Amino acid sequence: MSGAAPHAQLVCDATFAHIDPDGGVTGTRGATPDGLFVRDARHLSRWRLTVDGSSPAVLSPVGQAGECVLTPEGTRDAPPAYTVFRQQAVSAGEFTDVLRLVSNSPDPLVAEVVITADADFADTFELRADERSYPKPGAERTAHRTDTGVEFDYRRADWHARTVVSATPAPDSVRGEGPYELVWRLSLAPHGRAELRLSVAAHPHGGPQLAADRVRGGEVELVDVSDDLGRACAQGLADLDLLTISAPGVDGEPVSIPAAGVPWFLTLFGRDSLLTSYFMLPYRPALAAGTLSALAATQGREYDAFRGEQPGRIVHETRRGELAHFGQVPYGRYYGTIDATPLFLVLLHAHYETTKDAAPGARLEAHARSAVDWMLGDGGLREHGYLVYEPDPNGLVNQNWKDSAGAICFKDGTQAEGPIAVSEAQGYAYDALRRTARLAAEVWQDAAYARELDRLADELRARFARDFWLAGDDFPALALDGKGRQVDALASDAGHLLWSGILDEDRARRVGARLLDADFFSGWAIRTLAAGQRPYHPLSYHRGSAWPHDNAVIALGLARYGLGDELRRMAAGLIAAAAGHGHRLPEVLGGYARTDAARPVPYPHSCSPQAWAAATPWALRTALTTVGG
Repeated sequence: MSGAAPHAQLVCDATFAHIDPDGGVTGTRGATPDGLFVRDARHLSRWRLTVDGSSPAVLSPVGQAGECVLTPEGTRDAPPAYTVFRQQAVSAGEFTDVLRLVSNSPDPLVAEVVITADADFADTFELRADERSYPKPGAERTAHRTDTGVEFDYRRADWHARTVVSATPAPDSVRGEGPYELVWRLSLAPHGRAELRLSVAAHPHGGPQLAADRVRGGEVELVDVSDDLGRACAQGLADLDLLTISAPGVDGEPVSIPAAGVPWFLTLFGRDSLLTSYFMLPYRPALAAGTLSALAATQGREYDAFRGEQPGRIVHETRRGELAHFGQVPYGRYYGTIDATPLFLVLLHAHYETTKDAAPGARLEAHARSAVDWMLGDGGLREHGYLVYEPDPNGLVNQNWKDSAGAICFKDGTQAEGPIAVSEAQGYAYDALRRTARLAAEVWQDAAYARELDRLADELRARFARDFWLAGDDFPALALDGKGRQVDALASDAGHLLWSGILDEDRARRVGARLLDADFFSGWAIRTLAAGQRPYHPLSYHRGSAWPHDNAVIALGLARYGLGDELRRMAAGLIAAAAGHGHRLPEVLGGYARTDAARPVPYPHSCSPQAWAAATPWALRTALTTVGG
């Protein structure tokens, strides 16, 4: 395996750059495409530096601060004549690249610096590692030189996007017809230096990219970093700052929300944004307020089968890219999730419970009632007794958090067929009914509605205890399939039932202890699927890997039932896993046991930074505080 330095990601204000260790972009596609991305479009697909006709060697690769050090070729007896210090950064819709050439020579010299630039404006869905193609009839991509650089232009019907490259000083010449070569001949005095500043401004369709307001004022800022949990919390907070974006709120004003992650999900994502906000609620409640407002603004209003939209349903993800604009993917707004709607209700009450601020609960009353109506109606509670989903031919086969194909399976590996009732969504629904009843009683002054919701919650809890319990395994089923059969794979979803409180005390304590057995707990984290079952694979996305956020939910559930020993053991493993990743938890870890490797095995295609993973250390802190340690 190559020992080459990994790519770097620079993220800020819904703008990110995925770049090579030397700060370059080659225009790759697949699992980790590089480039500058704004609103689901690649605004820079090529950005290569050469000095004196060759690519400089990397002395120090690009790090999180965007710095790297490069040199032209040299030897021990003939060291390089100069060194290139490079500093790159992103802000709202902009990428900057500052090159400082520092002479190591006692003689004057001239260095030829060339930046090769191009912009293909590819949609992120085009760049993913799949075999689908997306025709673009009438699309036209042009470019022209300017006094300070080059401008790239893309049009397709009413869709228009631009990328403007400018430099100080202006290039001495511009060569080519796309990609373009910007050329400078920089004079360096003996042991002198020269500086070149380049700016890449993305002008996405729909107007300028807005900077997100930082949700700080009066909220947690100082973090004790004297231990690994504190250092993981500090890193998580820094990552959440990077992933905070602006979105329209329910009143039309922009609000700050946590985007899900990069490279694929720098957008409002119902489930991810909700759970991230819940984890951070005791520390940054403004995130929750922003998320609730943004999701209320995008709540379903009509029936649209292509997008999965239904009245009252909370959105799964939003997109502003070209393919969404032209309806080639359903993700302009895609509603294919069974759990975002109950989680919206959970967070709405939790915000009131934590902050004692009744205003959001009062302002969003109509949205909350509509969400309850969706759960009872189109969500399936009234007809099926449970929240259920059917595989979506336009979108996702599975519509819970384990949304990959095959994730909701029997012990033999067979994917369940719909309508599917996944276990954790029933827990969320139970909690949502209970919490909304409290809002109805305390904020909306509607005692009759509160009693009705409590009655529905009681009935759901009783049904769940009857239908989901695997007597032979003494453990909850992963789901019920369309024939009412128990989907019997042993999965981490059971831990979410502790968080929601749908299990009785005795069963909850048995489930909590079972999740810490060796087939579930790797020593680093609880696996999504217990090892030893036929479908288990330690590098499967949802059938054997370990997800920090999944463990965070379980941790809060263990704390709810006072399972301190289990919680401390699990938290210690996850905190050690964070330390093994520079205190930044990735989206997902390989499911290999701690005895297999000295460090947690990375999952190959994990998003990092990723919002609910970044918030996980804070959830662990809350859980450990609850049980006293």
